[in-house]
Amino acid sequence: MAPLDAIPESIRQNYEIHEWRHASAILKEDFPQEWKDIMDALSEFRLCRSEIKTPGGRKSPIACQIDEAFLARGWRERDFKTQIMVDKEAIDSPTHKVDCYKNGVALEIEWNNKDPFFDRDLNNFRLLFELRAVSVGVIITRCDDLQDIFDELGKGSSYGQSTTHMSKLLPKLNGGGGGGCPVPVFGITKNLYCPTL
Repeated sequence: MAPLDAIPESIRQNYEIHEWRHASAILKEDFPQEWKDIMDALSEFRLCRSEIKTPGGRKSPIACQIDEAFLARGWRERDFKTQIMVDKEAIDSPTHKVDCYKNGVALEIEWNNKDPFFDRDLNNFRLLFELRAVSVGVIITRCDDLQDIFDELGKGSSYGQSTTHMSKLLPKLNGGGGGGCPVPVFGITKNLYCPTL
């Protein structure tokens, strides 16, 4: 199977997709229910003009929309308590909470955070994969081409170059930031924009 062939054409038309270590094939074959959840949630998502215009708080309405799609399918925010044993002494090795987790698959939504959040996410995936707590890590973010829409709506300054978007993620992903953890990434494109909603 060629890379990304497992992903339905409708998803490939609406998202910019990249992967590390055959992640889509692993998800489809080894985690069929989680794969279905991800494909269904991505298929349902629409980028609404009203949500772009709404001021963000702790979490934007766009990130909340994606979160809720996964919560409705049984995914949950997850905090892992991890330790390293050295000469019979336990040393806490804290990780960050994962936005959505189900059956060994961790998923992060990075809509408009500062770009170091990508480093945090990938490092978290790497560590949790090495500890056998996570088998695949997934990131949903936005594509660079959405900047034109943000500018048209007068929101361009809210979505700066130092925030999370695909061109900030790819060098970190392709540089091995996730270590051995398979990682697919999905970038929301203009094709999902609904100017009337």
